[in-house]
Amino acid sequence: MRPRFASFSNSGRQGYGLIREDGVVDLSVRFRPRFSTLREVIAAGALDMLAEKGQSAPVDYPLAAVTLDIPIPSPEKIICVGVNFPDRNEEYKDGQTAPSNPSLFIRFPRSFTGHDQPLIRPPESPQLDYEGEIVIVIGKEGRRIPESDALSHIAALSLCNEGTLRDWVRHAKFNVTQGKNFDASGSIGPWIVPYTDESQLADIKLETRVNGEVRQGDRTSRMIFSFRKIINYVSTFTTLVPGDVIVCGTPTGAGARFDPPIWLKPGDIVEVEADGIGLLRNTIADERI
Repeated sequence: MRPRFASFSNSGRQGYGLIREDGVVDLSVRFRPRFSTLREVIAAGALDMLAEKGQSAPVDYPLAAVTLDIPIPSPEKIICVGVNFPDRNEEYKDGQTAPSNPSLFIRFPRSFTGHDQPLIRPPESPQLDYEGEIVIVIGKEGRRIPESDALSHIAALSLCNEGTLRDWVRHAKFNVTQGKNFDASGSIGPWIVPYTDESQLADIKLETRVNGEVRQGDRTSRMIFSFRKIINYVSTFTTLVPGDVIVCGTPTGAGARFDPPIWLKPGDIVEVEADGIGLLRNTIADERI
């Protein structure tokens, strides 16, 4: 099993550590102030070193004693890719072939919560929807990164439920920002898994389930834009830095595509699972106002 690193909270204190079968090794108490968060660990290229230290250290907490937060607590950028699977492109029924460049939008860290935490349905809309996706975390700074070198800039992988308020993505003519950024409407986690080589990314099975029913399923080998292309394209206009998060697109099968649409409601359980990464699970709750 590949090492798994998580950011967590325990009794009001935030930390980061190695997730093992027997519990959580708190690496933050061992490596602060050298590394304040996993973002600094990634920037230093120290995931392998911390994995080695963590494997031989005693466990500090059982997993049930911590709350898992989004793995990178304050990324400089969270960039999301839209329409990145063939069937997803066909959902639009606009007669257009696959686009020549990725559709991109930005999300704020506050719009995400962690594993086993509720996604929040706001009072402004009942149309909360799910989107299971693979996440790549950047480990090395770069601008105008060639595709041939792109994968060397990945530090780790994670999962995302890129929760969306569907009517709010159509409030304006040219963007989807509003419907993608309600507080705690999506999730990232449960942890990050260090990237090792291209085979790890080549054909990941990605699946989303709602209350145990499979709603989305596809493989990364079918993505319209490869991980290499995404990194190359994004780095053309912005410098990618360690800790940046790129959410790489969802398969067909979101609730909006049912007739009638099936929106998430309190009590639902959504699971996003991918080979070699793990399982991200969230419930749904109404916002308390």
